[in-house]
Amino acid sequence: MQRIPCPERDDWRETAARCGFDFCELDGERYWDERAYYAFTIAEIELGIEEPTAELEQMCLALVARVVGDEALLRRLKIPQAVWPLLAESWRRRDGSLYGRFDLSYQGGRTPAKLLEYNADTPTSIFEAAVFQWTWLEQAIERRILPGRADQYNSIHERLIERWCALGKRRRVHLAGLTANAEDATTLAYLADTAAQGGLTTTILDVADIGWRETGGFVDLDDEDIALAFKLYPWEWMFRDAFGAKLAQAPTQWIEPPWKAILSNKGILPLLWQMHEGHPNLLPAYFEDDPKAASLGPSFVRKPIYSREGANVSLVSDGVAVSAQDGPYGAEGFIRQALAPLPDFGGVFPVIGSWLVDHQPCGLSIREDTSPITGNRSRFLPHAIL
Repeated sequence: MQRIPCPERDDWRETAARCGFDFCELDGERYWDERAYYAFTIAEIELGIEEPTAELEQMCLALVARVVGDEALLRRLKIPQAVWPLLAESWRRRDGSLYGRFDLSYQGGRTPAKLLEYNADTPTSIFEAAVFQWTWLEQAIERRILPGRADQYNSIHERLIERWCALGKRRRVHLAGLTANAEDATTLAYLADTAAQGGLTTTILDVADIGWRETGGFVDLDDEDIALAFKLYPWEWMFRDAFGAKLAQAPTQWIEPPWKAILSNKGILPLLWQMHEGHPNLLPAYFEDDPKAASLGPSFVRKPIYSREGANVSLVSDGVAVSAQDGPYGAEGFIRQALAPLPDFGGVFPVIGSWLVDHQPCGLSIREDTSPITGNRSRFLPHAIL
């Protein structure tokens, strides 16, 4: 794995605007950054990222099967008791999943990729990964920024269309999220486009505009039933919202399904370690109140059980928090995970996002930051296989 500086396209901002990439810059700072790209060999992709991703996904599915029927573990993950039957029934039906993203620390083949966390419920940056970095690849080859035989590990777009077809061809899907947020709005619009290409009729709405009909379930602003819904809105928020108590009564099929609430929880990291201690792609991890957490010593990563975009995550070195992100999480408790230093490319630290569609690995994205904690302001850089 290399980080290779390169010239940027003169018209990349215009290209982003035509694609609807409205958040390519945030408050005057670059989010999309093509002044460099990450280069991989095919062996690094296939053996270093794709193969471990597939194995980690199977381990996670086995973990769901264990947790969903274990009250002690459900309590450990701070999942409200009222929704336990919802999760169990969703898993029993094997409600279908669309996509997810593992975040990995990867040193380019020198050591195995290490799982940092699983964005299993509401992963964003999929438009950038599936579309915009592929556009960059094609144009970079045309403009001789890249060699002509360069490629990219990226079949995300095609896989999404295929998966939508399997999940609900010839049906209507409502796609709900926080539409005032530019990133969420772009993600919803992109996923609606892939659903339409998969044969579905689509409606985008804000999650606040979902209503309830006592005789039928959830409805949209036109009083139409919401039978199939994609939600870019975390399950832990839904469980606590006003309509949370209605979830079990509604016939709505949700994407991601309720059982994904287990995998979007940082508490799976110590549970995976407990089940597969010593696995080369896992880091030692423990719940903070577990006496075994002391075995990590005075240096570790402290993560809330619920957290997004690095919020309330801190790196502790020799007992001192040397890097920390603010945020609203932590009341539900913390886990501790062994440090897995990210590769350092001259003061920037990349995290690999390994994407799955229908549980199958199919692409990667890279976020980098001058901080070893990846947050919502970290930059997105493209990649190529050389």
